[in-house]
Amino acid sequence: MGWNSYDYYNTEINEMQVRANAEYMAAHLREYGWEYIVIDISWYEHGSGSRSGEYQYLPFAELEMDAYSRLIPVTERYPSSADGEGFRPLADYIHSLGLKFGIHIMRGIPRLAAHRHMPILGTDLTADEIADPANICSWNPYMYGLRPDIPESQLYYDSLFELYARWGVDFVKCDDICREDASTAHAEIGMLHKAIEKCGRPIVLSLSPGPAKITEAEWYAENANMWRITDDFWDSWPLLKDMFRRCELWQGKKRPGCYPDCDMLPLGIIGGCFGDRKERVTGLTEDEQKTMMTLWCIFGAPLMLGAEMTRLDAETLKLLTNRELISLQQHGERARQIMRSDEQAVWTAYDLQQRRTYIAIFNLSEEERGINCWINQLSRPDPA
Repeated sequence: MGWNSYDYYNTEINEMQVRANAEYMAAHLREYGWEYIVIDISWYEHGSGSRSGEYQYLPFAELEMDAYSRLIPVTERYPSSADGEGFRPLADYIHSLGLKFGIHIMRGIPRLAAHRHMPILGTDLTADEIADPANICSWNPYMYGLRPDIPESQLYYDSLFELYARWGVDFVKCDDICREDASTAHAEIGMLHKAIEKCGRPIVLSLSPGPAKITEAEWYAENANMWRITDDFWDSWPLLKDMFRRCELWQGKKRPGCYPDCDMLPLGIIGGCFGDRKERVTGLTEDEQKTMMTLWCIFGAPLMLGAEMTRLDAETLKLLTNRELISLQQHGERARQIMRSDEQAVWTAYDLQQRRTYIAIFNLSEEERGINCWINQLSRPDPA
């Protein structure tokens, strides 16, 4: 349970804004289980957002790197990172609030590092020798994929997570990897997992974007903690309604510590730094917001809020602090969809802590209507 900066700040969040949102979470949400503060993409990009009307990600942007081809925060937005401190001071502050700290990364190695033949920590090879120049993300121009056939590629990922562990990172969202568009993505998931195991710090690994491949469910669970079952999810009823199909596909694939991810919750005020910068209140109606929260919780998905938290209204805060829903999200098991049509859906799950069965009945039509469900279709606790 946590917050991600993307839905409001896109590529432009700065240290002051991160701290303000962390302080809000500590004061208003932490007691309900919300704990992760995650900075999304482009924290290493100079001039990020300066041409947002034309580009989300600047072509040929200058990226901040250390001597070993590793991206580090830009000091103009993260002043505490100066003098080689990286995210350590900010992570320390967030930890002091009783929260956890996370960052977004892209799969692979910076293209600039490869073009400049920069060194890789712990090896005599340079970035260009482990990068695949034909392996480029289709929507972001910053990285080359790594070559899994070269052992030094693993050493590069090892060096990344050694750095993140020193910073105090608790959560890493890796992008351009989950749906395995690139031929090396599958192997790179395993490489990330190995790097985390070696770094000496427990770090949650979140894979993005989706849709993840249902045929690879076991691979994701063996190597990651979260994997996106959808592309970017926004405040649209058609997208929300389609999540019932996606959740049905992935039901039964959750295991302790490993979760199919329905993406961020686009609640409250979002969209503040996208293109024309016209922020908006979520386009989901109150009923649709309740539908989303109920589905995410009974399915057992991670809850990552996308709003600008410092401006949450009372009703949204009430929804995010519903203890019964949170208990179900935290302790529910054997979630399954009993029935689904274009007009309705019924889900059930068993809450291990409360030792009771939940049933969620969703009206997916545009009219008020009655929905029937046989009681013997509901989940039962184990005989013991």
